[in-house]
Amino acid sequence: MRGRKPLPSNVVRLRGNPGKRRLNDAEPRPVARVPPCPACLGDEARKEWQRLAKELGELGLLTRLDRGLLAAYCQAHALWVEAVSSIERYGTMIKSPNGYPMQSPSVAVANKQVELMVRIAAELGMTPSSRSR
Repeated sequence: MRGRKPLPSNVVRLRGNPGKRRLNDAEPRPVARVPPCPACLGDEARKEWQRLAKELGELGLLTRLDRGLLAAYCQAHALWVEAVSSIERYGTMIKSPNGYPMQSPSVAVANKQVELMVRIAAELGMTPSSRSR
């Protein structure tokens, strides 16, 4: 699909429909409820779950359908925290087995987790630009 992602119908109704385009009346409207935290998350991921579930629940942005997406975000956050603590402990550069300096693998892990967190955060409405849209 090309172009911008379509806005949900309720957002179009709130903003007005200046183009008078037909709205999707069959769009699913799940009930806003905070889902239970998955048992598979570790301690750091659970802390992030508790923090975010409270905030997103108060805003009415979280449904039970979002459980997997929020769990993925929390797991990425936990891996990011672990990678950053490793970078703080050992630095961004380490010695290779041959004795040459090389970038720590933790830097790549941290960068990848941040990318994942930003993508998921935008889907859940946790970035300033996604909230304004």
